Amino acid sequence: MNITIIDTGCANLSSVKFAFDRLNIQAEVSRDLAKIKSADKLLLPGVGTAQAAMQILKDRNLIDTIQNATQPMLGICLGMQLMTEFSAEGNVATLNVMQGKTSLLPNCDLPLPHMGWNKVGYEPDHPLFAGIEQNSHFYFVHSYAVLPNQHTIATANYGVQFSAAIQRDNFYGVQFHPERSGKNGAKLLKNFVKNI
Repeated sequence: MNITIIDTGCANLSSVKFAFDRLNIQAEVSRDLAKIKSADKLLLPGVGTAQAAMQILKDRNLIDTIQNATQPMLGICLGMQLMTEFSAEGNVATLNVMQGKTSLLPNCDLPLPHMGWNKVGYEPDHPLFAGIEQNSHFYFVHSYAVLPNQHTIATANYGVQFSAAIQRDNFYGVQFHPERSGKNGAKLLKNFVKNI
């Protein structure tokens, strides 16, 4: 199976690749359009700001390729947020592969960014979470979030409920970092490869 991690120029590319290495699953980091188009599975990692990430995708001519992808794609953290229509972080139009907007987590007397482990409740029987206990903990680092909508398949709470995972057709996204979430994160990545 050909798994490609889209080279978004972000800092967590190598940690996502290492997470697959630990599972003995081969994954390649690439910005080559032909490799991305021919991949069986795609990952869209991201850290930093939506504005900077969208500029990198534009500079690398990746936007159309991502928007027109037909194979399963998993967005991670900022990568998930980029899948929505718009981000208030820099007031930038994003990839618009599913409805929803990314906004700053409201001031609930909790520090930002939301950093650390948090419980995730997911749609029962969803293949992305197969074999993962309901309300398991995953690792988050973010100040912006997608509020729950029709594409939400999992939620977490940090003063307010937000989307921990979203899906529309072949596009999947997780707000947490599976590559930093221990055995639960490893299981989710394995599920994406084997079940989706």
